[in-house]
Amino acid sequence: MLQISNKISISDSEIEISAIRSQGAGGQNVNKVSTAIHLRFNIEASTLPAFYKEQLLKLNDRRINQEGVIVIKAQEYRSQEKNREEALQRLKQLILSAVILPQIRKPTKPTRSSQRKRIDSKTKRGQIKSMRKQVID
Repeated sequence: MLQISNKISISDSEIEISAIRSQGAGGQNVNKVSTAIHLRFNIEASTLPAFYKEQLLKLNDRRINQEGVIVIKAQEYRSQEKNREEALQRLKQLILSAVILPQIRKPTKPTRSSQRKRIDSKTKRGQIKSMRKQVID
């Protein structure tokens, strides 16, 4: 079970995890041991609440493909178990980041004193520039 929050969790049967060989340099170990983890999670077929599903599908993330499947590849560590934990943590972070809604900005007006300061600084700057003009005798 992957615990997302106090009330929401994902069962292991919904998450498809397979071990694959890691990419890159690493010598003999990388060539014969499948330590990388390939995690697949179908958003639509999951037991997540509808709000979570909607928010996840709205995300513009390269890990979510057109069919609504989250694909995560973890190959940072040398052991399969650590990579498995890392992939599950990334899935959890992705789901949590999708449901955090940004705060709605309240439009505000500048204060009278800030408006006055702005106008005063503009007139002062204009006076400085006017002093640079050529004096005509």
